[in-house]
Amino acid sequence: MSITWNDLTVNIERLDKDGLISDWRWLVGDAAQPILLSSTGDAYLQERNGEIFLLSTGDGSYEKVADSYEDFRNKLRDTNLVNECFLAATVAQLKEEGFVLKPGMLYSFKKLPVLGGDYAAENFELMDIEVHFSITGQIHSQIKDIPAGEAIQLSAEWLE
Repeated sequence: MSITWNDLTVNIERLDKDGLISDWRWLVGDAAQPILLSSTGDAYLQERNGEIFLLSTGDGSYEKVADSYEDFRNKLRDTNLVNECFLAATVAQLKEEGFVLKPGMLYSFKKLPVLGGDYAAENFELMDIEVHFSITGQIHSQIKDIPAGEAIQLSAEWLE
């Protein structure tokens, strides 16, 4: 099955970009603005100085990926990098299994990798874009100070 750029990304034109990452401001600061969203729930944000960062909702990381928008566009010409960063094989499998993205939706984790989930197609489901970023931002905010490897006790309300 062929995969297009539209399969790997979601349209953010009609989204409230500030509101989209409001539950992530604790990590990304006040200046960062989304410029690109992957269909698997990650966000590329641009800082005031032009640098581009990847907000990974799976592991709660925020890492610089490019010095400028132009640098970022050049990196996106690398097919291997795009396949890896945008989980092209996973998106292809999801499409083959009938998970078709509709406007306002993306593929979100059933169980976050930071909580023991993985990046396999079986761990993704369709979810509203804003809900995905809100839930993942809140979870990561609440667990950010827990040492790696320490057990996490989830309350019943998280499971509802």
